[in-house]
Amino acid sequence: MAKRGKKYLEAASKVDRQKQYPLEDAIGMACELSFAKFDETLEVSAKLGVDPRHADQMVRGTVNLPNGTGRKIRVLVFAKGEKEKEAEVAGADYVGGDDYVKKIQSGWLEFESVVATPDMMASVGKLGRVLGPRGLMPSPKTGTVTFDVAKAVQELKAGKIEFKVDRTSNIHAPIGKRDFGKDRLIENAKAFLENLLRARPAASKGRYIRSMTVSSTMGPGIRVDSVQTVASLKG
Repeated sequence: MAKRGKKYLEAASKVDRQKQYPLEDAIGMACELSFAKFDETLEVSAKLGVDPRHADQMVRGTVNLPNGTGRKIRVLVFAKGEKEKEAEVAGADYVGGDDYVKKIQSGWLEFESVVATPDMMASVGKLGRVLGPRGLMPSPKTGTVTFDVAKAVQELKAGKIEFKVDRTSNIHAPIGKRDFGKDRLIENAKAFLENLLRARPAASKGRYIRSMTVSSTMGPGIRVDSVQTVASLKG
C-alpha cells in the first residue's frame, strides 16, 4: 500500500468512515478537504448491482453536465468533404482522415474525445486496439459516430461525458472542478446520477446502486447514503 502524506491523513481524519453522508454534505466536505494547490476534480464513484460479464447487464451512457466538467476537451473528428468543414466550424481541434489514423498508429494521442462520421469507421476501426482500452473509440451508442458532427463536437466541448461500468461493477464520473462551488457540483452530480438510474438494465435485480462515494483528485473518499440519494432523485 502506498504511504499517505500528512495532508491526506489530516483530511481523512475529518471523515467518519462508518457514516454515510447525504450527497450534498459529501460534496461539500470533498471541497473543504481538498488540499492540492491545483484545482482538483471531484468524482462520483458507485458500486452497481450488475454483472458486466453479461451483455444484458452492461451499463453505459452519456450525460450533458449542466455546468460542464471544467476541463478543456480536445476533440478529434474523422470526417471528409463538407463534414470536415462542419467539424472545423463547430470547434473541433483536429479534423482529418487516414492522415490521423497513421499519426495515432505512430503514437500520437493528444486528444480527449473522438467523433467519426459513419463512412469513416472502416478507417477508424483500425485503431480499435489503441482507442478501445482508453475509452476513446467512437460509438453510435454515445453519439460519437454520427453525420451531425457539429452537434457532437459542441456537446463534448460543453461538458458531455460518457460513463461505463467496469469489469468489477464499479462506475466513475467527474462532476466538475473544486472551484465550481458546492451548488454547481451538486447539480452536475444529480444530472449524472439521474442518467445512471435511467441506464439501469432490465436484467439487473435487487439493489442497483449498492454503494457510493465522492472524492477529490487527491482527497479521501467520502461515503454517500445511496439509498436516501436514490429515493430523493426518484422522488
